[in-house]
Amino acid sequence: MILTIDMGNTNIVVGGIDEEKTYFVERMTTDHAKTDMEYALCIRGILDLHRVDRGKIDGAILSSVVPPLNSTVVSAVKKICGFAPMLVGSGMKTGLNILMDNPKTVGSDLIVDAVAASQEFPCPVIIIDMGTATTVSVVDGNKNYIGGVILPGPKVSLDSLSGKTAQLPYISLDTPGRIIGKNTIDCMRSGIMYGTAAMIDGIIDRMEEELKGPASLVATGGLAGFFTPLCRHSITYVDDLLLKGLLILYRKNQT
Repeated sequence: MILTIDMGNTNIVVGGIDEEKTYFVERMTTDHAKTDMEYALCIRGILDLHRVDRGKIDGAILSSVVPPLNSTVVSAVKKICGFAPMLVGSGMKTGLNILMDNPKTVGSDLIVDAVAASQEFPCPVIIIDMGTATTVSVVDGNKNYIGGVILPGPKVSLDSLSGKTAQLPYISLDTPGRIIGKNTIDCMRSGIMYGTAAMIDGIIDRMEEELKGPASLVATGGLAGFFTPLCRHSITYVDDLLLKGLLILYRKNQT
């Protein structure tokens, strides 16, 4: 089993995976104030909860968009497993050509998602990852990572709406029964839920126009499961897409 860790701005996703199956996926809060020992206790708690024998963890890999916490989490993994995790970064073998102005600046999570999606789905493929930010990435028919878009995630938009207006409350992300709301809360829910779904549909339409044809559509991330059923496109939701990408990268770069 490989221990996979995806460190985002809001959550850290910890998983256990091999070529046969995904054994577990858990999330914990990204906290800059935590020490390596505190993160080690959190990770150990996840492993104990799922009754994972630490002796059966053959390796670990970390993808991070929070560089200041890298050394802390690396140290935490060493305390648990006895070895440091592989860190996703420039120079890794990915199997993709990254056709960007500066490939080194592309977020590691975007590359990991693209690696997994391009192996599991026919290319071209469009990957929607919904977390703190919503990203939409494109791998063309020749397995070139050709770019994408980055926009505020639904919770960021909702918190901004509630925080910047005196009379609009903070609400949960629940699917409304109808698009036309009859009260303030339902109107806000309709706006954020159906508005986000329509935005994703519109971005897909424009990307397929540039690709000059249809693409495979896959979504992942903690919030994607709420929104993909509302989209008019048929989008496959894969909760553990990034974990699968991390496993692929780990195998490709083993020494």
